[in-house]
Amino acid sequence: MISAQVKVINKLGLHARAATKLVNCASAFDAEVNIARGARKVNAKSIMGVLTLAAAIGTELTIETDGSDEDAAMKAVTGLFQDYFGEGE
Repeated sequence: MISAQVKVINKLGLHARAATKLVNCASAFDAEVNIARGARKVNAKSIMGVLTLAAAIGTELTIETDGSDEDAAMKAVTGLFQDYFGEGE
């Protein structure tokens, strides 16, 4: 298992469109992908779970991946955050 810290940097936070991109990305991998905000950990392949994090801009999250393709999953998921979920800001 590997983990990484990310910060929500897009203006609208982890809103429905961004959460959908995250779930679709995580679901493309066999590895388990979890996201934690404080003590709350959710499955990144669950739209409802991701939305319950209520992650606004500036929120610190922990991404955990575990499985045969965990490195690729981590790179893809953290890349979404770094790319502002494709929203440009």
